[in-house]
Amino acid sequence: MAFLYKYKEATLVLISIILYFLFAYHLERTNFTKLIFLWFLLFGCFYFLIKSNAISFRNLVGISILFRLIFLFAIPNLSQDFYRFIWDGRMIFKGLNPYLSLPQTFIQQNNFPIADAQELYAGMGELNGSHYTNYPPLNQLSFLIAALFSSKSIFGSIIVLRLQIILADIGILYFGKKLLSSLKLPIKNIFWYILNPFIIIEMTGNLHFETVMLFFLILGLYKLHQQKWILAAILIACSISVKLIPLLFLPLFFQWFVKPKKLSKTTVFTRMIQLVVFYTIVLSIIIILFLPFYSSTLIDNYSNSVGLWFRSFEFNASFYYIFREIGYLFRGYNEIAIIGKITPLLTILFLIILTFFRRNILIIQLITAMLFGLCFYYFTATTIHPWYVATPLILCVFTKYKFPVVWSLVIILSYQAYANTPWQENLWFVAIEYFIVYSILFYEVRNISFNKVNI
Repeated sequence: MAFLYKYKEATLVLISIILYFLFAYHLERTNFTKLIFLWFLLFGCFYFLIKSNAISFRNLVGISILFRLIFLFAIPNLSQDFYRFIWDGRMIFKGLNPYLSLPQTFIQQNNFPIADAQELYAGMGELNGSHYTNYPPLNQLSFLIAALFSSKSIFGSIIVLRLQIILADIGILYFGKKLLSSLKLPIKNIFWYILNPFIIIEMTGNLHFETVMLFFLILGLYKLHQQKWILAAILIACSISVKLIPLLFLPLFFQWFVKPKKLSKTTVFTRMIQLVVFYTIVLSIIIILFLPFYSSTLIDNYSNSVGLWFRSFEFNASFYYIFREIGYLFRGYNEIAIIGKITPLLTILFLIILTFFRRNILIIQLITAMLFGLCFYYFTATTIHPWYVATPLILCVFTKYKFPVVWSLVIILSYQAYANTPWQENLWFVAIEYFIVYSILFYEVRNISFNKVNI
C-alpha cells in the first residue's frame, strides 16, 4: 500500500513537471484554451500533492524548488513587464536616473542609451514605455543586479532576475515555516503558497517581484512576533521599498504596540513612544532609499505614474465595474476619474475601522486584519493584475481563511482578455471569477464567525 501511495505521488510530480515545461516553453498567452487547460491540471496536481501524507516536508521543499527551476531558461510568456525591469536596471548601470525619463522619448529621438534599447522598448510596449517608472528603489536594486551580471544580454538578465525571485521564495519558505511554528500553526500551511502553481508561474515564470516584497514582509512579521520591533520596522520599510502595497498595513500596527489591557500610564506612554519610533524608522528608511534618485521632478513623475492606476487603467476590477456601469447609466460616460479618487478614501476608512474597532493584538489577528484590509482595497480598485493576489495568498497561510487560495486558481480567467487582438475583457469571465471568490469568502466569514460564537 505504501508503494502505491509513493507511486501515485511520483506520478503527480512527473505530470506536473511535464505541464510546467509545456507552460514555460510551449505556450502563448493568446491561446486561452491551452492556458486554462494546463492551469487547472497543475492546480489539480498541486491539491493532491499538498493533501498527501506520503510526502515529507523536506521532499515538498525539493519539489517546490524543482518546479521553479523548470522555468530558469524560459522567456516570460504571460507578462511584458520584465522588459521595463531590464531597461530600468541598465539605465542605473549607465548612471542615468530611470525616474526622470521615458523610454519612448529616447526611441523617438533615435537615442539608444543602453544595450538592446529598441528590443526592450518593443517588448515592454508603447503603453509601458510612455509612462515614468513606478518601481520603488529596492526593486530598482534588483534590476541593477541583473544589469551588473548581464548588461548586454536580455536572456542573461532574465536568468539573473529569476534567480533573485527563487531565492526570495526560499526565504519566504524558511521564515514562513518559522513563523507558523512560533504561532503553533501547521507548518505545512506554507505550501499553500510555496507549491501553488499561481506563485510558481506568476513569480518565477513571469518575473513579478511581489516575492521579494513578501520576503521582507514575512521576515518583518516574524521579527515583530519575537518582539524585535526595530528590526521589524527596517524590514517592513524594505518591503515597501520593493512594492508600495504594504503601506496600507501601517495603521494596523497601532494595537500591537498600544494593547488594550490594564496598563499603567507609564507603560502606555512607553508603548506610544515605541509606535512613533516604529513609524519614524519605516518612513525614514523609505525616504533614504529614494534619496539617490532625488531630483526636483522625481515626486511629480512618480506620483503621476502611480496615480494612473487610479485614474486611467482598468483591468479585472470587481465593484469598480459596477460603479462604472452606474456612472454610464446616470452620466453617460466613464467616471473613472471620480471613482478612482473615491475608492482609495473608502479603503482608508475601512483601514481606520480595522485599526480602532477590531482586535489586532496578536500576530494572527494583525495578519488577518492585513488580509481583509488589502482585499477590501483590491475589491474596490480599478485594476487587479493576477500577480497582485500573491500578497493575500501568503497572508492567508497564517489565518483561518483560505479564499485567496481559490482566488489564485480562478484569477486565470482574467487572461481571457489577451485572447483578443487588441485585448478586450469579457466581463462574464470577470463575473465568474469574483462570484466564486465572494462565495468562498462569505462562506468562510460566516462559518468562522459561527464557530467563534460556539467556542
